[in-house]
Amino acid sequence: MGWSKVWVLAAGMAACAAAQAQSPKYGVGRTASADEIRAWDSLIGPEGKELPPGKGTAREGATIFAQRCAACHGATGTEGPNDRLVGGQGTLNTPRPVRTVGSYWPYATTVWDYINRAMPIDNPGSLTPDQVYAVTAFLLFKNGILQETTALDRESLPKVRMPNRDGFVPDPRPDWKNPAR
Repeated sequence: MGWSKVWVLAAGMAACAAAQAQSPKYGVGRTASADEIRAWDSLIGPEGKELPPGKGTAREGATIFAQRCAACHGATGTEGPNDRLVGGQGTLNTPRPVRTVGSYWPYATTVWDYINRAMPIDNPGSLTPDQVYAVTAFLLFKNGILQETTALDRESLPKVRMPNRDGFVPDPRPDWKNPAR
């Protein structure tokens, strides 16, 4: 048998071995429904076009924060045990930056989106839009960005100017969801 035939035979055997080495199917899980995919595939951009109806103030948010957030972030958002949410202004250019909602995040809509999707940690996505607006308002108030009585909604939230808005370098890559950008 010539080397070319041996090479073809070896390549064929390697391909068969690779096919057999694929992970077996365990019958666990299922294909996500179109509604589930749509729910996971909805980001809130800086302009806030995707925000749902609803509204909330810091006063309303204080109660929700105490009930649903304080166990992880402390009564004032500074104690922990998890991430600190309040303070840190003026620390980003120091050897020990404190990245919080008030010092680091560039857009208030991103704060809303994160709370909406990921919080509270023990039941992510369980807050209503009104509750998310209220908790967002509370955190912005505690960071000195909003007044306690300011109501946030889909119109006012994108207009909030975050202290670190200009602290990020724009991403020059094309937006794969919006190629015209």
